[in-house]
Amino acid sequence: MANTETCLKEALASIEGATGVALVDYTSGMALGTMGGSKTFDLNVAAAGNTDVVRAKMRTMEHLGLKGEIEDILITLTDQYHLIRLLSGRGGNGLFLYLALDAKRANLAMARHQLKRIEQDLEV
Repeated sequence: MANTETCLKEALASIEGATGVALVDYTSGMALGTMGGSKTFDLNVAAAGNTDVVRAKMRTMEHLGLKGEIEDILITLTDQYHLIRLLSGRGGNGLFLYLALDAKRANLAMARHQLKRIEQDLEV
């Protein structure tokens, strides 16, 4: 098991094209930890905004009567990918990992696979 800081460092270092990563509480919209980002890409703002995305999807699923659980949400921009992975185990309820990727350098399938592995190692 690894703590939040260790997992965020691992995500940023081991996932090709990763430019920022955050652990977010979607009940409050607060980032519990961030790594990466830049002056022009504030991970705390991204965490709050992506909380709205998660809440909207959960509301929509409820209205549609969908019983499945969200594994991840992918947002593709012209030059970036944004991956939101909801945590499912060991106290992860209400949390998600948010990963920003450079689209030119990233491999989405590998990023999803590695983020899932990091989630399994994370102890909250």
